[in-house]
Order: sequence, then structure tokens, then C-alpha cells
Amino acid sequence: RREIVLAAQQLAQAVAAGELRAEQIDERQLSQALFTAGLPDPDLLIRPSGEQRLSNFLLWQCAYSEFIFSPVLWPDFSEADFEAAVEEYGRRTRRFGGVEPAKSKKQIGSKPC
Repeated sequence: RREIVLAAQQLAQAVAAGELRAEQIDERQLSQALFTAGLPDPDLLIRPSGEQRLSNFLLWQCAYSEFIFSPVLWPDFSEADFEAAVEEYGRRTRRFGGVEPAKSKKQIGSKPC
């Protein structure tokens, strides 16, 4: 969260200095003010140790990332664990914040059930 606050402060300073208009601030501007400016957002975040939280890690950048939570502790996380996580990621359908379309109702004859 601190990274996002610092980025917002940087943009506010640019507005105050007349280098930027407030209405120009958008997601791209904020992304460019983050520590990871110029880098792609992660497609996959693997969290070892059984914890199912981000711990404020790359909050903005992981908005559309897929997450794998592994019970294996980091020192024991092996190449096989990594491969299993990547295989699991490969089975997923990325929706980038969207939801899956509603499945059509099963039909018997001409009437929906």
C-alpha cells in the first residue's frame, strides 16, 4: 500500500507543479509512478508457506493475476512444486476481472428445466 501512496503523492506533486492536470491522471499514469514502471504486470503469483494473503505485495500490479497458494515453505519449494503451479495456471481460464458467462439452462424437449 505504501507504494500506491507514494505514487499518488508523486502525481499530486506533478499537478501542484503544473506539470500534469488532475483530469490526466488515469490507471496508466498511476502505473507509471509505481516502482515497477515499465514492467508487465504478473500473470501468476505463487505464494508459498500456506498463507492465503498478499501481505501488501504488488497490490496494484496483481489486480488481474492468477494466484497459486502452496502449503510448501519457501526453503522447501522445489522445481517440481514450481512446475505443478505452472501446470495449474495453464488449466485456468483468465478473465481479467470479468466473470464467466451464465451457463444455459439444461433443456428437456422444448422446455427449460
